[in-house]
Amino acid sequence: MAALRRVLFVSTLLSPGLALAADAAFSGPSIGPVPVEFILFAIVLAGVALFHHHTLPIALGGAVVITLYKIALSPFRTGTGIGGFIGHLHHEWVILVNLLLLLVGFALLAKYFEDSEVPKVLPRWLPDDWKGGFVLLVLVFVLSSFLDNIAAAMIGGAIAHSVFRGKVHIGYLAAIVAASNAGGAGSVVGDTTTTMMWISGISPLEVLEAYIAAAVALVISGFVAARQQHAYQPIEKDELAGTRIDWAYVAIVIFILTLAVAVNIVVNTRFNDIADTFPFLGAAVWVAILVAVPLRKPDWSLVPGATKGSIFLLSLVMCASMMPVERLPLASWQTALGLGFLSSVFDNIPLTALAIKQGGYDWGFLAFAVGYGGSMIWFGSSAGVALSNMYPEAKSVGRWLRHGWHVALAYVIGFFVMLTVIGFHPGSAPKGSAATEPATTAPVR
Repeated sequence: MAALRRVLFVSTLLSPGLALAADAAFSGPSIGPVPVEFILFAIVLAGVALFHHHTLPIALGGAVVITLYKIALSPFRTGTGIGGFIGHLHHEWVILVNLLLLLVGFALLAKYFEDSEVPKVLPRWLPDDWKGGFVLLVLVFVLSSFLDNIAAAMIGGAIAHSVFRGKVHIGYLAAIVAASNAGGAGSVVGDTTTTMMWISGISPLEVLEAYIAAAVALVISGFVAARQQHAYQPIEKDELAGTRIDWAYVAIVIFILTLAVAVNIVVNTRFNDIADTFPFLGAAVWVAILVAVPLRKPDWSLVPGATKGSIFLLSLVMCASMMPVERLPLASWQTALGLGFLSSVFDNIPLTALAIKQGGYDWGFLAFAVGYGGSMIWFGSSAGVALSNMYPEAKSVGRWLRHGWHVALAYVIGFFVMLTVIGFHPGSAPKGSAATEPATTAPVR
C-alpha cells in the first residue's frame, strides 16, 4: 500500500503536466489526450519513487528510452529525427553542463567548509535546544538570497553534520532544502528561475514579494523540522576540545562564492545576450577551485560520488526537457499554485521559460511556486539532489514525504498567506512575451 501511495502521489503531480500538453501544435503519438512522452516520464518517476536504491540506472535508462522514442516517432521542438535531437542538445547543453559543474564543485566547497572547523565552533552561538536547529535554517535561508541555492544547502548540510554529530533527521534535511529554495525565491541572484525573470526585463521588486510566502513557509517548516531534529539528536552545545578554525579553508570558501556571485551578476546584467551560450557560473566555480589548489587541496575522492548523483539529476532534467509542453494554462493564481507541485517532478527551468513567454503572471507568486515547489521531493530541485549526495539515506520519496510533510504544508499556507495579503496582480510584460501589456484579469484577494 505504501508503494501504491507513492505512485499515486507522483501521478497526481504529473496530471497538471498532462493537461499542459493538449496543444494543437503537438503532432506526436498520443494515448487518448496524453502524449506518449508523458507516460514514459511517469514510468521513470514512479521507478525512482519505488526503487530508490536503483535511481541512477532508472533515470539514465529513462533518458535513453525517451530520447530514442523522440528520434524515431515524435518531434522535438527543434525538429524531427537526429537533426531535431542535435538542435535540442544545442539548446540544453549549457543548462546541463552548468548543473554538473555546480553540483560537483559545491560538493568540494562543502567539504572545504567542513574542514575549516567553522561548523564545530558554531554551537558557541546557536541555542542549545530546538531553536538552534531553527536558527540554522534561517542562516541557510539568508545565504541562499545571494548565493546559489545548491551552495546554501550544502553549507547547511555540512553545519548540520557537525552540530548534530552526523545524526540528521530526514525531515530536517527536507527543511534545509526548503530553506535554501525559499531564500532564493525572492532574489534575482538567488535562483536560476528568478535570474531568468530578471534577464527578461522583470523588475527585481516584482520578484521580491515572494519573500512574503517564503518567510511564512520557513517559519512553518522550520519550526516542525527543528522539533523533529531536537527529538532525534539535539545540538551538542560543547564544541570538541582543541578545535581551531583553519582560516585558509575559510578564505577559499569565500573566494569561490565571491567569484561565482560576481560572474553571475556580471554575465546576467552586462552580457545577458550570451548568458545562455556557455556555462559561465559552473566554470567560475571550478576556476576558483583550481586556483586555490596550491593553498589547500580539495578532497578529490568526493568527485566520483558527486558526479554519480549529478548524472541522476541531469538525466531527469533531460527527460523533462523533451516533454511536449507547448503552452501553459491561462495565467492565474491557480495555475501558479499548480506549477509549484509540478516543479517537484518537472524541471522548473522550462516551466519558467514558458511562463515568461506567455506573460500575465504575478512574478512574485511564480517565483515562490517554481522555486520552493521542488523541495517537496528530494529530486525535485538541484539543492535536494546535492544534499542527498551528502546524506544518501534521504534518497527515498516515501521517507521524504513521510518525514518532510511539513514542506508541502508550508508551501500551501505560504502561498495563500501571500494571496490574502497582497493579492494576485498580473505583472509587467517580459521581453518577447505574448503579453505586450499586463493582463486585464482583475486582481484576486
